[in-house]
Order: sequence, then structure tokens, then C-alpha cells
Amino acid sequence: MTIPAPTLDHVCDLYVELDPITEMGQGRAGHRRIIPIIGGRVEGPRLNGRILNLGADWQTVFDGGMAELDTRYAMETDDGAIIEIINYGYRHGPAEVLAAVARGEDVPVSDYYMRTHARLETGDPRYGWVNRTLFVGTGGRQKQSVKVSLYAIA
Repeated sequence: MTIPAPTLDHVCDLYVELDPITEMGQGRAGHRRIIPIIGGRVEGPRLNGRILNLGADWQTVFDGGMAELDTRYAMETDDGAIIEIINYGYRHGPAEVLAAVARGEDVPVSDYYMRTHARLETGDPRYGWVNRTLFVGTGGRQKQSVKVSLYAIA
């Protein structure tokens, strides 16, 4: 039996707007912080709409600068469906690059690693396929926003 290698199908780009970081301080595993998700847009071949003003990224930053990304938020499609997004991943790179990202500088995404895996869920039958699909994402951080390109694993 031959098992095919997975392929990736571009679903959408998430342009996520952020409020300023709320620092929690040192937690059990690393430095903790909360970044509120306050809006944005969704554009792509399979999903289009807006990011709702609710949710946050609950990050842990470990010694060495790696950030564990743990987000939960929602989108509303252009035709009115609500889709929850749970996105988990890592961002890491050279210390000087991460410091530039933290200052809000425009850093090429090729200079650091930001990858996620996402789970989407909805009760709207028009988008029931998201409940049965695994997603991965590539991303980049700007001063008050994040862009994540989501791909369905086919």
C-alpha cells in the first residue's frame, strides 16, 4: 500500500489586529503575556470575512526567546457564518531578529520561524468542511498586527 504525501491548499490569509501586550510576568514555564485580538480581516480562496473583536494570544516566552503562541479567536465570514479559530505554534529566531520584532520593526519573515497548527470550528453547515480539516499556518509579526497564511492539509 502506498500512502500519499500530504499537500497544502491555501485557504486564507488572516490579518489580525492586536492591542498592546499585557505583561503577566514570570510563570511556571517562562515569561507570560496576553495580547488581545481586536479585529482584522480574512482574505482567501476559501474563506473571506472579518476577525471579530474578541480573543487573545496567551503567550509563553522561554529562555532563549522562543515564544509559544496559544490563540483563540473568531471570524465572521462575508455571508454571516461564525468560525472559531484555535491556533497554536512557535516563533523563534536569532536574538537580534527577535529584539527587532519586539520593537515593532519590519523584519523579513524569512529571518525567523513562525509556524502554527490551527483548528477551526463552526455550527454553520455551509462551512462544515472546516470541522473535518487540519490546518497549518505560516506567519509574521508586525508592531500591532500578525499575518497568518492558513493552509488545509490535503
